[in-house]
Amino acid sequence: MTNAKLGEALRLLGIDHAAGRVYLALLDLAPAPLSAIAASAGLEGAELTAAYGALVDAGLASAAEEGGDVVAPVPPAAGLEILARHRAAEVEESRIAVGGAFESFRRQRLAAYNDNLVEVVTGDAVGPRIRQAWASAREQIRQLESPPYLTLPGATDDALATLARGVTQRVVYSRESLEYPGHLKEAIEPCVNAGEQARVLPSVPVKLVIIDEAYALVSLSIKEADVHNTMLVVQPCGLLSALIALFEQSWQNALPFHGSTALPGGVPPADRRLLWLLAGGASDDVIARELGLSRRTLFRRLQILMAQLGAANRFQLALQAQRHGWL
Repeated sequence: MTNAKLGEALRLLGIDHAAGRVYLALLDLAPAPLSAIAASAGLEGAELTAAYGALVDAGLASAAEEGGDVVAPVPPAAGLEILARHRAAEVEESRIAVGGAFESFRRQRLAAYNDNLVEVVTGDAVGPRIRQAWASAREQIRQLESPPYLTLPGATDDALATLARGVTQRVVYSRESLEYPGHLKEAIEPCVNAGEQARVLPSVPVKLVIIDEAYALVSLSIKEADVHNTMLVVQPCGLLSALIALFEQSWQNALPFHGSTALPGGVPPADRRLLWLLAGGASDDVIARELGLSRRTLFRRLQILMAQLGAANRFQLALQAQRHGWL
């Protein structure tokens, strides 16, 4: 299970399955001859060369000299920064592509639209239309979520009821969602604990809800419309396909965000919650606020946890917590 979680984290950073196996072997055996690493990973020849070369290029492993000299993983900070920036660039490219496609669509058709592919919902009709959408879901809801939020009483209850009906919910939250006062405790955490699959990105390109394969709700953010009071309901068409592709690209690049249903593993509930907030990218101020701690007490708890797990920094703390089944 630990290896699977680490393999998934590497995949999200662009490290393929073969290179991930080599990296796991490095963590288990290094420093060791490359031949020993290859045997453990079950790779040889060109496949081994390509996999190990990918780790070197990513800044995660030392270069292997001719003759099979001893190799080892290297501190990943710089390499992870490069990989993260590459993933962020891919998301930005997707955002620009979809944004450009929609702007072209809007200029050509929205002003004089007279069929039913796109519906513009405004004002007091927005809230009931959102609740109707959640109630209509049968198989899956996909969502890109970020502030600002429309005041909609019962929204969390609607999401929980949808999960209880067996509808899969996949949500990519922006980091701002975690930091929005009260939203983590009152909305995100209950849904994650009820079975929602959640991931986090530094930012999301648009506020979006996709209901099954049937239609999507999009917050309309254009200068002639108020994003808080206007949304589009997009029926099956090329635009809906582009929005689905945008969500899936964002999902692939986002980091998993686990709720408090994680296995205890001997760690107190408060510390387990601290760890998954940290792994989800929440800032120190947000973690302190959500746990009701002062910054000084928070830093002391982090130091204690790092000492318990033998971690030198917060990245290592999150990694070691995963390996111990605390996340």
